[in-house]
Amino acid sequence: MIPDNIDYTPLLLSLKVAGISVIVVFISGVFIARMLARRTFFGKSMLESFFLLPLVLPPTVVGFGLLILFGKNGLIGKWLLVWFDYQIVFTWVGAVIASIVVSFPLMYQSAVASFENLDIKLENAARTMGASEWRVFWTVAFPLAWPGLLSGFVLSFARALGEFGATLMLAGYIPGKTDTIPVAIYFAVEGGHMEKASFWVIIIVALGFSTITWLNWWTKSRIRKYAENN
Repeated sequence: MIPDNIDYTPLLLSLKVAGISVIVVFISGVFIARMLARRTFFGKSMLESFFLLPLVLPPTVVGFGLLILFGKNGLIGKWLLVWFDYQIVFTWVGAVIASIVVSFPLMYQSAVASFENLDIKLENAARTMGASEWRVFWTVAFPLAWPGLLSGFVLSFARALGEFGATLMLAGYIPGKTDTIPVAIYFAVEGGHMEKASFWVIIIVALGFSTITWLNWWTKSRIRKYAENN
């Protein structure tokens, strides 16, 4: 049952935040993974550990780190306030930044695994035929790595959609402005509005379930088609 006078702002805001976040994460994750895959250099393990750190840290710790960076007196926040008179804390942009940070590791892991598992002979064949690195990427590497990249995209979207701790620390809870679904659920329960909280729980579970179900269906259909063609 839909509660009376339900405000759908949390749903729209969550989709907006997750959508923007996953686009940024996909582009940056694919680019960085392509740059680092199959390359060995001093400090690579440390760099990758830094990229994957949000996976093992509590979301509140990630949020605290973002506050240090983007708060009024933070390294970046202070600069933005002086030069652009803009504050990220307690805005929906803060929710986007939090979602980007916590979902990036999933995209990066998927992209690195996809590029590392490519047959290097196919890329080298394109290079011997005069293809530039840019063309090799778009015509060989990207299409072959696409299944793994899509998996990372979907998982990153689901993670961004469900982000709570870091979002609450950086964006806070301002109804109509920063109240994503997870944050709305928390404050609905805190305020004793169990019917409203249950409604949002059903919505976010349905979104997450349908996303993962579609990914599983797509993956199995590709495997089935590959088996039939071979």
